[in-house]
Amino acid sequence: MDVSRGANDLHNLTSLDLTPILSLNNAHAKETSLLDEDSLAALLGMAFYARGIDRGATAFLIALDHNAPYINANFAWFKASREPFIYIDRIIVAKSACGQGLARLLYEDLFTAAKQSGHSRVVCEVNIEPPNPASDAFHSAMGFEGVGQATIHNGTKTVRYFEKTLC
Repeated sequence: MDVSRGANDLHNLTSLDLTPILSLNNAHAKETSLLDEDSLAALLGMAFYARGIDRGATAFLIALDHNAPYINANFAWFKASREPFIYIDRIIVAKSACGQGLARLLYEDLFTAAKQSGHSRVVCEVNIEPPNPASDAFHSAMGFEGVGQATIHNGTKTVRYFEKTLC
């Protein structure tokens, strides 16, 4: 990990951070999904956890708990089979900051927040098609295990579902 970054660099994201978050998010829409200001503001409004570095311009993670009123095929899959949970909707690290341990920093911070609120399961999905091998490797290294898969968006995307049990 880049020793110059730590938990003190993380801050809670708010509607004041929409511009930098949108810029980073939409540069990585292939891996996550495109957002506009309204959809991002709604996502932040229902988030259990929304923290980032440099107001979300360098990295951010947004997660929801199982009670969120989120309309999303992947979230619905977990709701039908894995309640209760914390769902990682998106994590993005700017290409210029890759390899500095920021994703690990955000995940570990999320795990701490989840445990402190009484949650014992964190879930997410990773693209199989289009492939995202770096994310697969990262999630395996972080202790996530595959629990299913689905083809979504009229067959244009296939995802693998992961979960991590928190001790």
